[in-house]
Amino acid sequence: MFQFILALLLALALLAWGASAVVHTTAREWFERDVSSRARLVLTGAAQSLADAWNGDPKDLQKRLMDLTRDERVMGAAACDAEFKPRASTPGFPDDFNCWAVGTRVRAADSSGNSADRLQEWSTVANLPTGRVHLSVMPIRNQAQELGFAILLHDLSFIERREAQALTFLNIAFAVLALMALGVPLFAARWARYDWSLELRRLLRGGGTQKSPEFQPILSDVRELVGRMASEREDAPGQWTAERLKQNLNRYLHGERIIILANREPYIHKHTADGGIEVQHPASGLVTALEPVMRACSGVWVAHGSGDADRETVDSHDHVSVPPGEESYHIRRVWLSEEEQQGYYYGFSNEGLWPLCHVAHTRPLFRAEDWRQYLAVNQKFADAVSSEVDSKDPIILVQDYHFALAPAMIRKRLPSATVIAFWHIPWPNAEIMGICPWRNELLEGLLGSSIVGFHTQLHCNNFMDSVDRYLETRIDREHNAVVMRGHRTLIRPYPIALEWPVHWVETAPSPEECRAQVWRDLGLKPGALLGVGVDRLDYTKGIEERLLAVELLLERYPEFRGRFSFAQLAAPSRTKIARYRQLSETVELLAARINQRFGSEGYRPIILFRSHHEPPEVFRFFRAADLCYVSALHDGMNLVAKEFVAARTDLKGVLVLSEFTGAARELTEALIVNPYNLEASSDALAAALTMPLEEQRDRMRSMRPLLAQFNVYRWAGKMLMDASRLRSQERVAGRLAERSNVTPAI
Repeated sequence: MFQFILALLLALALLAWGASAVVHTTAREWFERDVSSRARLVLTGAAQSLADAWNGDPKDLQKRLMDLTRDERVMGAAACDAEFKPRASTPGFPDDFNCWAVGTRVRAADSSGNSADRLQEWSTVANLPTGRVHLSVMPIRNQAQELGFAILLHDLSFIERREAQALTFLNIAFAVLALMALGVPLFAARWARYDWSLELRRLLRGGGTQKSPEFQPILSDVRELVGRMASEREDAPGQWTAERLKQNLNRYLHGERIIILANREPYIHKHTADGGIEVQHPASGLVTALEPVMRACSGVWVAHGSGDADRETVDSHDHVSVPPGEESYHIRRVWLSEEEQQGYYYGFSNEGLWPLCHVAHTRPLFRAEDWRQYLAVNQKFADAVSSEVDSKDPIILVQDYHFALAPAMIRKRLPSATVIAFWHIPWPNAEIMGICPWRNELLEGLLGSSIVGFHTQLHCNNFMDSVDRYLETRIDREHNAVVMRGHRTLIRPYPIALEWPVHWVETAPSPEECRAQVWRDLGLKPGALLGVGVDRLDYTKGIEERLLAVELLLERYPEFRGRFSFAQLAAPSRTKIARYRQLSETVELLAARINQRFGSEGYRPIILFRSHHEPPEVFRFFRAADLCYVSALHDGMNLVAKEFVAARTDLKGVLVLSEFTGAARELTEALIVNPYNLEASSDALAAALTMPLEEQRDRMRSMRPLLAQFNVYRWAGKMLMDASRLRSQERVAGRLAERSNVTPAI
């Protein structure tokens, strides 16, 4: 044991030494890069202001320079003209960095191939007697005229202080670990008892439990651990694929068919103008995520048949095989009358629940007749699902807010079913949920599920708080579960994702070809810059705020006028609802006003497409654009953000992302903004358009592996494996066997 302790202490010492070296080099490089980025942003934002004051009163120019030094880490700022003569500086600006010394160094360092009389942006780290400083230089120009350059000095002494703090913490941590490494084995050797370990060995071999009941908790924990290790092999390292999902489905769920219940169908059949029938893919994040899972697992997708040619393409059982040419699963179409659709879909679902769950400042409307239709339609779909099952304990995935009542209805007909309800939109806090007159019925309906899933832990917490406030249940916060009338429902976060690789990207032209095609189609000039937004025309997506941010960008950054255009692909949505018709008109008027204000012959700042675009066309825009702006005011996840990152195989482009999306918790290398703050959003757009190519690639390199690892197959696999574990636990407890004696009324 002494040799083991000595080796452990030596390893900890080597680890501490290595960690200290890493902290010293990595932390310093990280802090210096951070200071450089901050300096660039400060000087870029102040460039126009300095240019405006350049030829005026020097005191005014000095005042603007002093505004740049409000941060305690900024030592000083100076402005120099094109002949390297001082224009103004802040008090105490070091003479070591006078205009002539800095200007000659910048010109000598320029290796870009530009003419010798044109200064370039430049930065370096230098030493003063007082310590290390970071020097940043930014050319100041007024349109084509070069006025001079601005200098900004940052004090880097804080890096040494933080390094010292980090090293102190590391030394203390490793000292504690060393003491534990020394003390724990000695303590264990001193107090361990041979008969206790002998009894434990007998216990693990299956004997001795009658004489030693105190070991029963240990035995239970060991068995649970072994079972968990056996069932969690699906989380082994390696990328999830469609094939891996199939293998796990066969292993743990015996290859059973999956039944999905969703309002939206993945393929819509519509008549064309020439009398033919075409297949459309709806603009839906739900469909984007779930359709690859169905292709991998097979089964039945039960949905509303909404296409005007849907009835002509189904068989006698209202089935149609999809995808066209592959036929890997079936759609079971359910037909709704105009009255049912008006009350269930447009009324209760989208004038009631949708605004209730989204913080987007539209008042929810709840009408008794809409509720009656919602109740009846949920029952109709629950009956359709029950008629599709081929076993006593099927696996059923119920999707979204359209079917909050369906899980309990399915449970009543199929007591042994494993029902997973996934809520694709945010779940509000308990106080907001209290607005709904039928909140208790909605909660009880969802608690008919085996598992209720949300995108984030916050939404899980809100749901459990709502249950706790309005229903008589037992809340198991340790295991994130709710027990109601003897039935246990797990509440779990499952952040939804994309298939990887996205098959639309695999078949798309190269980014260079896409850019050439889009430039040609939109009539853009060489050297133009393009932003893109892709959304349903919905008030939660922040399209108005997005266009206003583009307008403010052109107002505050005139260098982008005539050069930057923003293409908004806005698929019409829920046009029977007045709020959506109003939004459509507002967006069109706003785009026209911005185009009139900043547009010119051959140039449109806003290019608005109010029409449906198929995925290949959407990904063509993603691969061509310089930036994508996702400005949702409140969103459960928002897969558009992930689709843009997935589309950029060239590692170019910048994602500007609302902080009010679930995606912002994962894609942290995007430029995260508050879409209500138009000034900050316009600054982010400007930063995206001027971001160096290497930084774009660094950000994309960080985000794309996340999408590859946490893809939709892993999302579905985790839900289905949780369902498998739940089934096993119920079988062991005897509950599933008891319920199976009841013949479901199908």
